[in-house]
Amino acid sequence: MAYLIDSSVFIQAKNLHYGFDFCPAFWDWIVREYAAAKVLSIEHVSDELQAGQDELSTWASQLNAGFFVAPDAAILASAARVSTWVTQQGYEPAAMNTFLQVADYWLVATALAGGHTVVTHEVPAASVKKIKIPNVCAGVGVPFMTPNQMLRREQARFELEPAP
Repeated sequence: MAYLIDSSVFIQAKNLHYGFDFCPAFWDWIVREYAAAKVLSIEHVSDELQAGQDELSTWASQLNAGFFVAPDAAILASAARVSTWVTQQGYEPAAMNTFLQVADYWLVATALAGGHTVVTHEVPAASVKKIKIPNVCAGVGVPFMTPNQMLRREQARFELEPAP
């Protein structure tokens, strides 16, 4: 089991709490946990990050290719299960079409196939107009959590070195 990270986690980390310029330890932690097979993401998230053409896309492009998981036969089979669940929940057609064309869909399918936990900033919502990752995760039995929950569970520490 690994944590499968949504693009929102990377983007909000860069823009808000863990900017590359003042909290490089967060980014180092991600790389270290990937090396320990605890943290991953998916190719579709990489595509979203690369679209930004900024320091986050540069960082992401320097990661080992295995960090961003590509769809395989198991993921494709899980994607069919996720799609079936989504289409049976009464969401509006536009919401279904959007969800089935974005990284969120593949994130849940990859987590389902690999027994991973999805890490996202999204929260469940009772809307038929927008499909949220946590709703789909709950519907297909995939665990999910916030980035802070992951960091606490893994006892991440971003500490300053002692002053000279």
